[in-house]
Parts: sequence; structure tokens; C-alpha cells
Amino acid sequence: MTLEINLLGELSLTLDGKALSLVKSKRTRALLSYMAMTSRPQRRESLCDFLWDEHNDPKGALRWSLSKIRRLVNERNAQRLISDRERVMLLTNDIVIDVHHLKNRLDADLLTIEELKQHLNKLEEPFLAGIDIPDQHSFQRWLTAERLEIDRLYLQVLEKLWEHPHTSPDDKLKYMKIGLAKEPYNMGLCHGLIRQLDTMGFIADKQKTEKLFKQRFQDAGIKWQDSLPNSIFTSDPQHPSKEEEKSRDLLNRQQVRFCKTKDNTRIAYASVGEGYPIVKAANWLTHLEYDWNAPIWSPLFRQLAQDHRVIRYDERGNGLSDWQVKDLSFNAFVDDLEAVVQQTNLEKFALLGISQGASVSIDYAIKHPDKVSHLILFGAYASGWRINATPDEIKRREAVITLTESGWGQDNPAYRQIFSSTFMPSANKEELDWFNEFQRQTTSPENAARYLSTFGDIDVRDKLAHIKVPTLVIHSLGDQRIPLEIGQDIAAQIPNAEFVGLESDGHLLLGREVASDVFVNTVKDFIARN
Repeated sequence: MTLEINLLGELSLTLDGKALSLVKSKRTRALLSYMAMTSRPQRRESLCDFLWDEHNDPKGALRWSLSKIRRLVNERNAQRLISDRERVMLLTNDIVIDVHHLKNRLDADLLTIEELKQHLNKLEEPFLAGIDIPDQHSFQRWLTAERLEIDRLYLQVLEKLWEHPHTSPDDKLKYMKIGLAKEPYNMGLCHGLIRQLDTMGFIADKQKTEKLFKQRFQDAGIKWQDSLPNSIFTSDPQHPSKEEEKSRDLLNRQQVRFCKTKDNTRIAYASVGEGYPIVKAANWLTHLEYDWNAPIWSPLFRQLAQDHRVIRYDERGNGLSDWQVKDLSFNAFVDDLEAVVQQTNLEKFALLGISQGASVSIDYAIKHPDKVSHLILFGAYASGWRINATPDEIKRREAVITLTESGWGQDNPAYRQIFSSTFMPSANKEELDWFNEFQRQTTSPENAARYLSTFGDIDVRDKLAHIKVPTLVIHSLGDQRIPLEIGQDIAAQIPNAEFVGLESDGHLLLGREVASDVFVNTVKDFIARN
């Protein structure tokens, strides 16, 4: 039986063409729509924050909504809504979702001119009409972003129509004018209309229109560009670049799955992109979805996935993996990595380790030298803070752990100072605010404190000299969390290791830094050369 979820216009569901009755609850409809669009596992806690952040019983409200959705989408032989104590996911493999279906057929150029016209009419309806929840800010931001993407899709359908060989010259003009009525400052569309008037021999109209556009842009304080390539979207500041489009498409195609470790802990992992595989070992705070748009590290995943298959995972106690775990030790972190590699059936891959993930990567490379083709370490340290520490240093670190338990995810100036002064000294207030919220969504205060304690006992110093694979060590020259000398010492002890210093003061790179691009290019070059 075919289940269809239509998100363009008002939300509707049909089963074999028969309309299903929806619950009146706006938040329940919003929840169903969000899970259909994302098609990825969601933590229950995150969904509560997303739609019921001020409800007196958000967990109960979520359970009620899920029960209503379950009745709609589940059948005896098709359990599409699956959930456990921590996560919820809508399996969409056998569900036709109108937005996704349109995008796939549009990308594959499978739509006839009549189908394009029908979809254009459908796209004129508001996306999820009537499901706005103004006081639910997280959901409303997501909805606004998706509606902007639907506007983009609308223009893509228009472009297909005016480029279609069976579209008359008059209709080409009509479709371009429709597009400009929606986006009057779209530079590419303006030039497209001017070219079309010229092609049709309407020279006077062309000159008049060009003068009108120039005046419009001047009045708005936008510089007019005298020439553009043929694509209507090229150099258009109102729309994402081709690289940004590809990045969003990669995220949409990201496959989030789960595997089990030796102690039966469930680990979430994701694979995105194509090419020679890179496995990124988990490090301090990750989330397979939130990382993609994070001000920290996001270019790493986006840019590497342009040329490589990038496999990431959330270690135990963190992200989409199990939070309630007994073992949160260094050996358990290595087990997490081993489970992901085994599940993905990789024969050979480049291994990327960041911060304490570098130590995990070193241990794995020693245990499995046949698997690792390249070892890449950033912000690495070979021994934790307890190793050879003075009593004063131990007291200071333990104070940080105590502060972490009380200040996690809060706007606590003392706690913020720890990260602003050592992890990312150049972060602005917006980036620090994002980091606070990211912490709260990514793990619990208890687990954060356990992590910090575990990191203190790491010790892989005796393994450095035994690494046999080509190794690249990258370190920020001004890293105030893990001093430059530590990274240089690691490179000196690993046979034939290369060392690259970045012009940055961050232990965590900010995506806007030039050093972030240098990092990605250095990694790509290292893999290509070895």
C-alpha cells in the first residue's frame, strides 16, 4: 500500500489515494512534517525542546503526539514510526513525500512540460500552510528556512520551464516575469529577461527594461553587474552557491545508521559523499546532524565530502548514540571506532583524529595497521592532564569538572571563560551562545564531567614510535588548550610524520577562519600524495 505525505500547501496524508484524517493538534502535525522532511533519527529530548520547550509536561506531550502519528503511518506489515527510550525516527523508504519526490525528478530531468506546470501551481501554495507556531522559536526558524528552500525550488521549476524546448518565446518571458515578481533583486533573473528580450528582437523593450533594473538596484543600494554567465543563479547573493547547494544535498543524503559495540552500546554513525573513505574518530562533543551547520568544524565535513566518502560517528554518551552507558573509558572509545569500521566493511581508509580523538586514532592504528592508509591528527595530545600533573594542576582540573556539572549549557560567565580562553579564544558572542546550546543538546552534564575525567588518564606515548602508516600532524600555532610543543613532539616521535602549523589560536577551529580552509586543503593534499 502506498502512503503519501504532502507538505506543499496544507499537510495531507493519503493511503492508496484515500485521504487520512489528521489530528487537529498543530504541534503533532508539525512533528510529523519535521520527521518526514528530515528522515533521520531524532532524540526525544531534542524534539521536546523543538516543539514543547515551555510545556509543563513536554515528554508526555511528545508521547501523545507520537501515538497519534503511529496510528496514521504504521500498518500491520509496515512499521514506519520506530522509537525507543532515547530516539524517534520515521522510516520513509516506502513513503512518497511530495517535496523529496519533486526534487529527485527535477534533478534527474524526468518532468514533462505539463508536469512542470502542475508542480509550479503546487509550489505557489505555502509550504505547510497553517502550521506556524510563532512562540516555538526553534521550529519556526526551521520552517522559515524550509520555506526559503521551497522558494528556491519554485525558481528551479521556472527555469526548467523557460529553458524547455517546447516553451514558446512568449511563455519564456511570462515565466521570467513571474520569477522577478517573486524576487525583484535576483541579478541572474534580471539578466535572463534582458537576454530573452534581445533574442526576440524587442530592442526598445530591452533597453527600457535594462534601464529600469539598473535604477531599481541603485535605489536599493545594490551594485549592478553589467554581465553574468547564462545561469540565472550565478553570483546571486540571495541564493546559495553551487557549493552550498551541494553541501545541503550531501546532508539530505547523509545516511544515519546504528551499530552495536562489544558491550552492546548502540553507536550512531553516518556516511556522506563519495570517493576514497575518511573515517573521523569521535572527539569532544559531536552530533551527526548539528555538526553539519556548526560554526565549528562545518567546512571540514562539507568540503571533505565533496571528494571523499566521510564516515563520522557519535561516541557513547554523546549525540545520537546511547547516553546511559556504564563504561565511558578510553578503551571503550576505541571499541566504538572498531564497531563502526567493522559495520561499514571498510578494507582501507584514512583515519582523522581530533583532540582526544587523535589518541583514539593512534591506538586504533597500532591495533589495525592493515586498515589505516593515512593517519591525520589535529590538536593531538598523547597523555592526559593527570599524567605527571602537579597537585595544583589536578585541583584546577577537578574544579573545571565540578563547574562543568553545574554550568553545562548555561549562560555562566565563569564556564564560558573556560572555553573562550582555551578552546576558541577568537569566538564571538554568537558563536559562544551557539556552543552553549550545542552542549546542552549533545550530552548531559554528568557525561560531560565523566568525559573530562576520562581524558585525564589517556596515555599513548609508548605507541607513537610504532606507528607505521603515513602520518600528518596539524596543530594551531596559538593553541591555548594543547600547546604547540605537544603537537610538535608527537610529530617528532612518529616515524616520518609530517607537521603543519595553522595560523590560528583555536583548539577548535571556527569555520570562518582561513585556517579552516587551510586544514581541509592540507588533508586533501596529504591523502592525494600518499
